Amino acid sequence: MLDVRRLRLLRELARRGTIAAVAEALAFSPSAVSQQLSVLEREAGLPLLERTGRRVRLTPAGENLVRHADAVLERLEEADADLARARGGLAGALRIGAFPTATRAIVPAALADLARRHPALEPMVSETDPAAVADALRAGDLDVALVHEYDFVPAPQEPGLATEPLFAEAMYLAAPAGETAGPSEGHDQGAALRTHARAPWITATPGTLCHAMTVRACQAAGFTPRVRHQVDEFATVLALVAAGQGVALVPQLGVTGPADPAVRLTRLPVRRRTGLAFRSGAGAHPAVAAFGAALRAAVPPDLDGSRAET
Repeated sequence: MLDVRRLRLLRELARRGTIAAVAEALAFSPSAVSQQLSVLEREAGLPLLERTGRRVRLTPAGENLVRHADAVLERLEEADADLARARGGLAGALRIGAFPTATRAIVPAALADLARRHPALEPMVSETDPAAVADALRAGDLDVALVHEYDFVPAPQEPGLATEPLFAEAMYLAAPAGETAGPSEGHDQGAALRTHARAPWITATPGTLCHAMTVRACQAAGFTPRVRHQVDEFATVLALVAAGQGVALVPQLGVTGPADPAVRLTRLPVRRRTGLAFRSGAGAHPAVAAFGAALRAAVPPDLDGSRAET
């Protein structure tokens, strides 16, 4: 009989490519991962891995077994959801990943709703960039997470995971109020960005979806942004814009609070879309479903780009 834990290791190896990467992600030693995979090969009765330098490649039999592992792990998540429903009442830890703007603007109200409805449930929030969510969910470090994608940075399909849409929000070009305004909503987005092609830009740190979105949007407009500052917190980004330190692209949830007269916001025909991610088969789990319902109830009603300046 094949061991489910070893199947999970094989699936992670198919995803990450090296035993060292699997060990780091799952908090094992490389030798322990290697030993467990060797045991899995003995259980399977044929080679599952081929070593090529530092990397390990799956044999055709190994790739086929990974497809079965995906199905097995999904069914186990469904079984866990069925058991949770049968027990009745929600209790215990729910490990939640959320990116900073959602953590500030939406998650607190959702947690308050959960506390009223399910007082025995213990939600545990960790700020997690969407780029890191897939690995954290598959590793079991998170049970559910908020993720986002942009028009210029669509989210890749992640094996073993499922998502449900939550909301979409407008994107803004934030520039010092004294600078020449670009075209407003309804005009060519590229023209609005090209107005600031020679300006210094403020982006998120490399490796984040927010950073990739700014770079790709500018490249689509015909230029590569000259990055001066790299900041992940949008309130700080807007403070730098107000100080004349550059221009930036900011989502609607990043411009909550009183309008700063030193910053001009021009709405762009670009959206950031937020969804709820979880392991395949876990969407029906009562705790995951309850958190999703609480999030939808907590979404601000004004996510419609009402801050746009023309």
